[in-house]
Formats: sequence, C-alpha cells, structure tokens
Amino acid sequence: MANLEDKNQIDPSVSSEGIIENSDFEEVNAVKKEDEPLDKNVKLMSPTRMVLRRFFRSKLSIVGLIMVVGLFVFSFFGPLVYNEWGETELDESGKTIYTTTEIEITDDNGEKYTIYQTIEKEVKDNFLAAPSRDHILGTDNEGYDIFVRLMYGGRISLTVSFIAVFVITILGVVLGGVAGYFGGAIDNIIMRICDILMCLPGIPILLIISTILDAAEVDGKYRIYLLMIYLTLFSWTGTARLVRGQILSLREQEYMVAAEAMGYSTGRKIFKHLVPNVMPQLIVQMSLSLGSMILYEATLSYLNLGVKPPYAAWGTMINIISTNMDILQNHFNVWGPAGICIVIAVLGFNFVGDGLRDALDPKMRR
Repeated sequence: MANLEDKNQIDPSVSSEGIIENSDFEEVNAVKKEDEPLDKNVKLMSPTRMVLRRFFRSKLSIVGLIMVVGLFVFSFFGPLVYNEWGETELDESGKTIYTTTEIEITDDNGEKYTIYQTIEKEVKDNFLAAPSRDHILGTDNEGYDIFVRLMYGGRISLTVSFIAVFVITILGVVLGGVAGYFGGAIDNIIMRICDILMCLPGIPILLIISTILDAAEVDGKYRIYLLMIYLTLFSWTGTARLVRGQILSLREQEYMVAAEAMGYSTGRKIFKHLVPNVMPQLIVQMSLSLGSMILYEATLSYLNLGVKPPYAAWGTMINIISTNMDILQNHFNVWGPAGICIVIAVLGFNFVGDGLRDALDPKMRR
C-alpha cells in the first residue's frame, strides 16, 4: 500500500498532463539558443585583442616587457628619487691612501733584512670607494657615484637606440615602399644605393668621423648623437629591402586591383593599403633591432668613440677596464653593473621581439 500511495502522489514539478515542466523549459531554452544567430552565441575578438592575448600568454614575453619597462623607470625616474649626487658631481670628501713598499737591506755581516715602508697620502677625491650608505654601488676611478651614472647612462643608451631605430624604420618604409610599388628604374636606383651603402666599412668611417669631431671640439655629451645620425643614414637598407619584398607580393592582390579601379592616389595605395600589411614584420624587426642598436652604442662608447667623460654611458663605464687591469680584477662594482644593464636591455628587447613575432603570426593558434 505504501508503494501504491507513493506512485499515486503528485510531484509538484509535474503538470496535470504528466509532463515535467522543468525539463520542458530547458529543452525550449536550448532550442531558442540554437535558433539564435552565431554572433549572439560566440563572443567575437578583435585582431588587436587577439594579438595581445597571444603576447601575454608567453612567459618570456612578460619577462622581457618587465625588463624593458624596469630599465626605463630606473633610468628616467630614478634620478628623481635618488638625487644625492649628480651625473658630473665628484665626491670631494677625500680619502687616505696607504701605499706599502718592500725594501731589502743588507748589513755589514751580509745578512739581509726586509723592511716594509707604508706611505700615507691624503687625496681630495673619494675615488674607488666601496659600496656604502653614501654610495650604493661605490665610486669609480674619478670619484663619481656609479649608481647615479648608471641611471644617466641608461638615458643616453635607450634614447639614442629608440631614436635611431624609429628613423631607420621611417626611411626604410618610405624608400622600400616606393621601390616596391613603382619598380623599374626607381627600384633599380634605390636598390643600387642600398648595395653601395652596405659595402661601406662601418668602424673605419666612424673612426674618421670621431677624429673630425675631436678636431672640431664638439661637446662630449652630443658626440654619440652625431655618430648615431651616421648609423641611421647608413642602416636603413635592411628595412627597405624587407618592405620592398613584401610590397612586391602584396601589390598583385585583389584588394589592390580594387583600389586601382576606384582611382585611389599612389600615396594612399602605398601607405594606407600596402604598408599596414607589412607592419607586423616591421614591429618585430624594430623590437629586435633595439637590442642590436644598444650593443652598437655600447661598442662605440667602449671604443671611446661615443660619449666622453664626465658624461656617462653604459659603454663608457665599461671602457675603464681596457686601461686599468686592477679595476677589472678587484673592483667589479665599477664596471659590472653597466654590463648587467646592457645584458638585461638586449635580452628584454629580444624576448619582446620573439613574443611579438609569435603573436602576430596568423598561423599561431595556441
């Protein structure tokens, strides 16, 4: 009887016709969702957002971005926080130098004695000081604060590299776009100019220019900018060749035929329809070129062709080890931090470039 009564009991979720209302509602809702358009069920993602999502999915990309942003914050905002010393301000608190010499003396009986003579000398500048509360990374061989010079040196290295890469990209896009679109005699002239510039020896010409700047007594702070102008005028050939090759293949696409039929101007077809399709490759090349340009600037400064003391650059701070082996062996705090900053900058830009290359690749789906 209990079982019969349980079977005859009416479930509150069942109607008088014996149909389960909850299940019925779920089926109706499912049918409605299937009948809705696809753009209502699927959340569309813009190309820019898709690229950013792929970029930030890579751990190396995030690490590289943190490195680059950290260097910029350190170089441009660091002097606002740590302003106890200036870039060209010497520590004239003075120090005492003790020099010990060994003297051998032979008496009348032929016995030899060794005497150690210590000379005490007071100097004006506190040079080669160890890291302390007054100087976080110590002082260099002249008495300048290394930590402060590291920040100001980063300003020059990063600024020069960014300006050079952007100017190189602009020249390469304009000349490469014109050569690839028009072809014929214009293409031959621009490409032959590229061939000539690529044959010129870089370092010997830089040595000649540096000698001319020394004779003209150009301010040491601006020497590196003049040298980077030379590098910019002679380094756009690679970008021009890249843009030319891409445009040669893109100008035959259907959308370019449509643009031609609509009567668009030549400048609009080149810079609005062709160049934007080359931008992914350009962005990757720019990010990778920044690391190379920082190395180039550091090399020029190391060879004493760039920024002159008392102004600082990362390469100039390392240059000291080429003339003083004692600092190389016993004072890592003088040259080591600048080398570490160069490594961080190059690795950071390369990581960002690799991440952008993967993010901008349309074949990447993971």
